[in-house]
Amino acid sequence: MYKHEKQAVERLQSNHIHMLPTLSTAIITFFLIISLSGTMLFPMMAFADEPQPVAQVGNTTYMSVQDAIGHTSLKNNTVTLLTDTTESVTVTPPKVVRGVTLELNGHVLNASNTTAITVPANMQLTITGPGTVAGGTQPAVDCRGALHVKSGTFTSDATLMRFAETDGTSAQGSFSGGTFTAPMLFNLLDDAKNLGYVTVRGGEYRGMIPAGLNTLVLLSGSFSDTSNLAPYLADSLGLIPDGTSGDGTGDGMFHVGDLAISSKQTSVELDPANGLQQLSADDLLTLTGTQLNGIADYRLVADSDQLQALNNQIDRAMQAVGKRKAFETVSQNITITAVRNGADDVIDANSSRGAGPQLRTSDHDGISAQVAVTIKAVAEPEKPEEPGKPSNPEKPEKPEMPRSGSAVQALAIISLLLVIASAICAYATVHLQSSRLHN
Repeated sequence: MYKHEKQAVERLQSNHIHMLPTLSTAIITFFLIISLSGTMLFPMMAFADEPQPVAQVGNTTYMSVQDAIGHTSLKNNTVTLLTDTTESVTVTPPKVVRGVTLELNGHVLNASNTTAITVPANMQLTITGPGTVAGGTQPAVDCRGALHVKSGTFTSDATLMRFAETDGTSAQGSFSGGTFTAPMLFNLLDDAKNLGYVTVRGGEYRGMIPAGLNTLVLLSGSFSDTSNLAPYLADSLGLIPDGTSGDGTGDGMFHVGDLAISSKQTSVELDPANGLQQLSADDLLTLTGTQLNGIADYRLVADSDQLQALNNQIDRAMQAVGKRKAFETVSQNITITAVRNGADDVIDANSSRGAGPQLRTSDHDGISAQVAVTIKAVAEPEKPEEPGKPSNPEKPEKPEMPRSGSAVQALAIISLLLVIASAICAYATVHLQSSRLHN
């Protein structure tokens, strides 16, 4: 080998020796990147494959709402959704638990093949919080027990909620808030004889209500269709059509009005001449035509002190009439107030006797109306003229005999002749006495 060839080989070997560390570093770096990537990717893939908790009771999470309901207790009966889920659940808590609260927590419970939520007889379910219960082609809720909805959104492409009253049980429902949308809002379960006792106290309802649900009570709320509201608002004065927003455009809903009192006659007049009697509170309501707008859990109460003052005036007027004395016109104002029959908005899940007091949520408790009752005056009767005192009557003159023509003249001549004869007799008597004395 020539000298220059040997030098070339030595340079090539030297270059290979210098490149080995660089190549090793590159290979090591490549494998480190792959290793790190695998370390990061594989756990993430494994985490994504693991099922996530759906609901929570206390501090414990569960993989299904049904499982969570089964682990409620007397101390903690609230089931909170942790994520959107597709599941059809039945309220079957442990035997000691009679009521469960479902906190939607902003998530969606979608029905799976059947009704989204089923409430069996003698069970109670309360639904709260923002969130949605979606029935899809199935109802959102089937209820044989007690259901209380405070908030949330409920949808269905069929009947939204179904209730049942049978020989043994009676469903109860209470709606104080929420949004309800379906072609048919309420109806009967297939084996039901009646609806049960369902009371609407608030919320927005978009859909139809079939006629014939006689125990459905609408106390408040907004409705998109009035075609079947008439049977349920027969005694209500508070239906306000097409409520308007600030710009006057309206929201397309029909609002059941808030608590209201009206009187057909705010002022009435009683006439003592036609007879009077004391008035009870019911008499006063009938007399003035005062009524409440069909609210089942309120009653009208008249101010007892004012009513007693009116009855005192009625007594005085009656006494004045009896004693024929004067009585001035008087007027008494009476305040009539709407008050609650009860204070507890509670559903008795174990009762089959009905929903009990149908309590209405209202921001206008204590509203009142005022009526005035006037009693007409009684005039003082005029005193009759006193009969005059008897006086000494003049002796009546002897009645004159009736006289006529010649009879009167004859009587006059006879009277004259008698007078003359009497005079002659007297003269003769005196003359004879005088002659005897002289002899």
